Amino acid sequence: MNNLRNVRGLSAWFACLVLLLLQQAHAATVNLPDFTPLVEANSPAVVNISTTLKKSDKGHPPIYNMPDIPEDSPLYEFFKKFFGEIPDGGLDPFEQRSSLGSGFILSRDGYVITNYHVVKNADEIVVSLQDRREFLAEIIGSDERSDIAVLKIKGDNLPTVKLGNSANLKVGEWVLAIGSPFGFDHTVTAGIVSAIGRSLPNENYVPFIQTDVAINPGNSGGPLFNLDGEVVGVNSQIYSRTGGFMGLSFAVPIDVVVSVYEQLKTHGRVSRGWLGVLIQDVTRELAESFGMQRPHGALIAKVLPGGPAEKAGFEIGDVVTKFDGKEITFSADLPPLVGNSKVGGKVPVEIIRRGESKTLQVTIAELPPDEKLAAGGGGSGAYESNALRISVSNPTVEQKKELELEDHGVIVQDVSEGPAQKAGIRKGDVLLLINNQKVTDVAGFEKLVKDLPKDKSIPVLIQRQGGPIFLALKLSD
Repeated sequence: MNNLRNVRGLSAWFACLVLLLLQQAHAATVNLPDFTPLVEANSPAVVNISTTLKKSDKGHPPIYNMPDIPEDSPLYEFFKKFFGEIPDGGLDPFEQRSSLGSGFILSRDGYVITNYHVVKNADEIVVSLQDRREFLAEIIGSDERSDIAVLKIKGDNLPTVKLGNSANLKVGEWVLAIGSPFGFDHTVTAGIVSAIGRSLPNENYVPFIQTDVAINPGNSGGPLFNLDGEVVGVNSQIYSRTGGFMGLSFAVPIDVVVSVYEQLKTHGRVSRGWLGVLIQDVTRELAESFGMQRPHGALIAKVLPGGPAEKAGFEIGDVVTKFDGKEITFSADLPPLVGNSKVGGKVPVEIIRRGESKTLQVTIAELPPDEKLAAGGGGSGAYESNALRISVSNPTVEQKKELELEDHGVIVQDVSEGPAQKAGIRKGDVLLLINNQKVTDVAGFEKLVKDLPKDKSIPVLIQRQGGPIFLALKLSD
């Protein structure tokens, strides 16, 4: 009898457990978003964009910023199907090619947003709607830096999308993309916001939205929606080792897109703010060397001659911690803030200089269309430091001209195992500053090295491949 009661009790307990699990599964299912109303409402305003273009040089043009696809890749057949075979000798410079992309209609009178790289060098652009209507489009304007282009088609009472506010996006939020990957029109994919404010190597002025939404070639220029059915971004790039989706996709925030759209529509060009500095991240070692309690901010590695920063009194080695009242945690936070600043406006900038906080007022200038990063030294001779374990020499007149050196800098001839090697100094680097002091020549370098403190990180500014880099150097007893 007792055994029977135990079995009945166990059965009842098991039944309750199963019921609880079923309820939880049902609740989880209920809480998942239903994308069908969003898709039905917005698909008519999402367009397919096909272009015909003439190549101006030999070789195969990049396909939506994707790397070359190896023949043994499963994606190779897709590219072969939609883009054709690539001759061994490259393409004829006058051969016409068709490309596919996506976009969306912004206004009822036919303004369309897409990516710059979708319509770059296009001779003819055809915009296709979901109802199979097709329009020839003209380019109103394009902006390579943000990868945004504005098109115009002739139509009335066209379907449109509703714009959201990308500044309100939160990591973990559901988002959805509609586009034409590999030519498959109006494909819908969904995911979440993985990160916001991402800076990519090729573009510092756009704080990209990172998602795990499946994006592939052909999605470029298509809209990224939030659950309210608002466009919060334009799908632009993916990170991939194969040419296909690998879980990392990037969209241009709609706030940036709207600013670009309005400027292109009104002026035909985009104006951005410019500070006139080269910056880098502050590492833990560099933070220690600059007397900072924690690594944060944007470290100024170069102040460009004649630029706004030089006129405002910025110096090499300053660390920007706030720009117009906004915190700078990473160096990548600064360029978008500067770029979106009003040209001619005066902005307060908080910095740390030699361990002390200061506020400078800078008048923002317009970013030059083809900005040249000028580098900021006489005779020959070499010196080997037993402390740093490197040998250096004064640059020749030809080297000064080639490296764009002015009144200081010595060239690293050899690096042995020691503090300099640990800091990352390499042969061919130009030493510009040691412990915030200019390296005028070999003799000056020798004196600076002799006076270096022990067991303390010190900043060293070098020039490598034309660009300035701060390194943290520490000498041991």
